[in-house]
Amino acid sequence: MAYLGIPQNTIAVLQKYHFNFQKKFGQNFLIDTTVLDRIISSAEITKEDCVLEIGPGIGTMTQYLAERAGSVVAVEIDKALLPILEETLQDYDNVTVINDDILKVDINRLVEEKNGGRPIKVVANLPYYITTPIIMGLFESRVPLKSITIMVQKEVADRMQVGPGTKDYGALSLAVQYYAKPEIVANVPPNCFIPRPNVGSAVIRLTRYEEPPVKVKDEKKMFSLIRASFNQRRKTLVNGLGNAGLPGITKESASAALEQMGLSPTVRGEALTLEQFAQLSDLI
Repeated sequence: MAYLGIPQNTIAVLQKYHFNFQKKFGQNFLIDTTVLDRIISSAEITKEDCVLEIGPGIGTMTQYLAERAGSVVAVEIDKALLPILEETLQDYDNVTVINDDILKVDINRLVEEKNGGRPIKVVANLPYYITTPIIMGLFESRVPLKSITIMVQKEVADRMQVGPGTKDYGALSLAVQYYAKPEIVANVPPNCFIPRPNVGSAVIRLTRYEEPPVKVKDEKKMFSLIRASFNQRRKTLVNGLGNAGLPGITKESASAALEQMGLSPTVRGEALTLEQFAQLSDLI
């Protein structure tokens, strides 16, 4: 029976092992069972699922996952947490703990070994400082995924689901929305963690598309255009692309493509939809 997530139990485990929080790993452990239940139910975990958990910490969410999933693979970078995980997960024979940096793990190989190459679900309370590299790494490496349900900084969750013309709209919004349908399922205040973070958090579910919602000839080229368009938000799209040094792209070619699309040469990147970026990429 999962017992972590209750504040006094979490504190007891941390004190027993004299655990010191590592700021460099962005460690904030959940101490709210309602939020844990919400994450697990939003991820729709069943006994058919193999779940990849990134950063299990002391095993709080891992316990909840292990009780619902067929199997759980938890990747933890901090060696100091391994003896704690050995104790807190000793009753669960469907959990594998891997001590490694998730950004260096060959997740495709892991999925092949642990789930026969079938799609997995990712569930995690992500360290805020590496949220974007982890999410983009999962999508860009074509890991077979059903969904990603993650706790992230509220501001980042907002950025993932907004549309054109808003201040939070940017390269991350477009990348996430190309690969998945984003939906914020819970807002989580700082007092749900130990230690308390300085910012609010949110749980967001990214349901992977079988096919991207737009067609584009060269995906990599489109994302190069998108990144260049938002590198200098205050510049016009033509100037942003013209100054980016991308092969074969000049101010003239960008301007001509925008004209073909019926857009003003003074338009900024934040005004374009994902579909328009795909069209622009194909034209250029």
